[in-house]
Amino acid sequence: MLDAICELGTEDHLTARTTYSVFKFQQLPDEDIERLRQWLICPACGGKAYFRKASKDGKAACFGSRYHQADCIEFKPSAQKSREEQDALEVQQQLVDADALMIDFSRKPRRHSPTNKTPTAPSASKTEPTPKSFTMLTSSSMLEPSQVTVATSVDDRVQESKTDYQVNTATHPTEKRVPSQGLEKLLHSLLRGTDLAKSDLWVYTDSEHKYRWRAKNLFVNFADADPSDNKPHMYWGTISHTDSTMSWLNPADSKDIGIPIDGIKQPLLKQFEIEDKRCLEGAGLILFGKCFWNKEKTRKIIQLWNNDLQRIFISKLED
Repeated sequence: MLDAICELGTEDHLTARTTYSVFKFQQLPDEDIERLRQWLICPACGGKAYFRKASKDGKAACFGSRYHQADCIEFKPSAQKSREEQDALEVQQQLVDADALMIDFSRKPRRHSPTNKTPTAPSASKTEPTPKSFTMLTSSSMLEPSQVTVATSVDDRVQESKTDYQVNTATHPTEKRVPSQGLEKLLHSLLRGTDLAKSDLWVYTDSEHKYRWRAKNLFVNFADADPSDNKPHMYWGTISHTDSTMSWLNPADSKDIGIPIDGIKQPLLKQFEIEDKRCLEGAGLILFGKCFWNKEKTRKIIQLWNNDLQRIFISKLED
């Protein structure tokens, strides 16, 4: 997109509405860019938008969105869009056909980098669902960049007894195999608006089928994160940007949430081939973690469970 609208204000009161060209926006002072980039929307459909700075290898600055409506004139088909839609179709079909679903945290994501031309292995699923369009989920709130003071040790908050998220410990013998799915396709299905986030399907978070959730209780968009809930969830949405040191991820879906990654930054960046801040701008994100307030109760913190890199997935935008 060459233009984006910046809407400043609160959820109930709009204070300013300005249309920026990408050329004008990139010339703003850095502090203004960091402040305004979280309030951008698509001028055609109103979906949340992002700004990506010019890259070191010559790629131009741009506006974009992963929340376009299906009929939006700014929504340009791409290979990435096609893969994400196919992932959404696969997960949607599992919701229809299966009695339960298991999250396979160990499943490796597919690679689509230019240096890797090996075709992706075909899906194990033999079902060919009838294509249908999915309307993306939207949310109005975004995060302002800031450092967050955590009340106590972050690790202490997320290394609790498994009984905290144990929905049902009884053994559930199953006559048929429970299908599994990795974080990559689950995230894409959520971004593409399948019924997963509001489904009553049982979802297991372990291979022994001991810990299960209703999908509608497990998958929580960043905009709906509730520190008083005191339970871990699969939080998902998109990334607006990071702080200057790339120690915090700021979701585009909520303006008062920070995700600390400083303790796992280097292995995380390596795992998802993230070279600079631009790689994270507009990226999709899903992680298993807990939400709690910072010391001042001015920001919500979502901490990755046990800092386990298998429990987080980042879907970068492809240039």
